[in-house]
Amino acid sequence: MARVALVRGEADRDPVIAEIFDWVTRMEGAVPNHFLLELNFPEYFKAKLGSTRVLWEQGELQLDEIQHIGILVSRANGCPYCTAAFCTILNQGLQTPESYVEELVANGVDALDEGRLKSLLAFALKVNADPKSVVDADIDALHSLGLGDRGVVQLVHLVSDFGSYNRLNLALATDYDYREIWRSLAAGVKAGSDPSAR
Repeated sequence: MARVALVRGEADRDPVIAEIFDWVTRMEGAVPNHFLLELNFPEYFKAKLGSTRVLWEQGELQLDEIQHIGILVSRANGCPYCTAAFCTILNQGLQTPESYVEELVANGVDALDEGRLKSLLAFALKVNADPKSVVDADIDALHSLGLGDRGVVQLVHLVSDFGSYNRLNLALATDYDYREIWRSLAAGVKAGSDPSAR
């Protein structure tokens, strides 16, 4: 059970929150519990989600690339909640086949062929694990993939943004409200193989 209250009814009183809820419902099919948890601090919720939306919509990376980053950063940080959220967006919101998303969660970058996406994800995971280990050659490699400096900055901010959601949901034990298959895969358990993992 979440360690703070899930706040309901704010969208009825605040048009900015109502618009954010409309946006997430288009992407995920419903308003997730972590949005309700974050409404304990509505002023920051609006600023934070506004920032996330800019990162998702106004940079150089494509939305499907962004969701891949969210999935693997969240997986690396041990956050099944966020892993499931971004799986939901990639699968449901962006119509990516479920079998592909399952393979991505189960095997990480090894699920991908060599190319731009695999390189973006490897860089994101490096930034997430040890940002001090990034060297000039890493940035040169991103430029060779077609990213400008704007895209490089966007990518690093995305890693930070996803990490902040991971910490929030882990620390406050957000009530899980996504499909069980995503949580099972994020935990390294095949769905249906271990009832105690449900």
